[in-house]
Amino acid sequence: MIENTRTVEIEWGDCDAAGIVFYPRYFAIFDASTAYLLEKAFGMKKAAWTKAYGIVGIPMVDTGASFSNPCTYGDVVSIHSKVSELGRSSFSIEHRILKDGKEAIRGHEKRVWTGRYPDDPERLMAVPLPDSVRAALMVDETSTDR
Repeated sequence: MIENTRTVEIEWGDCDAAGIVFYPRYFAIFDASTAYLLEKAFGMKKAAWTKAYGIVGIPMVDTGASFSNPCTYGDVVSIHSKVSELGRSSFSIEHRILKDGKEAIRGHEKRVWTGRYPDDPERLMAVPLPDSVRAALMVDETSTDR
């Protein structure tokens, strides 16, 4: 499945009084990393692909993280994100934050491809992932096919 890696420098505003990253900031980092992963998969930014696919968005229905090595102001970390599972109308993303080459944080998200009820546009509903979306998310970047 498709993967993306990006590098982030921990900023002063990411940290709490103890000098370590305030844990909700990791979820903001994960959210941005998901956006970059999907931008890579679809070849366009979120504002464009939500419009292109006619959806409202991809709300999160499950998330969590394990913290094994604190990150502090000035640390440069790499965030490795990949699609880990596809459902009928949902998909899961796994995130790993590495600090000095060692895992610091492991996180996960489950998101739902979401549209509006045709007879009540105020209500949201899960809609099936289009075949083209499935294909884009299932790209195996380790493939040696030429």
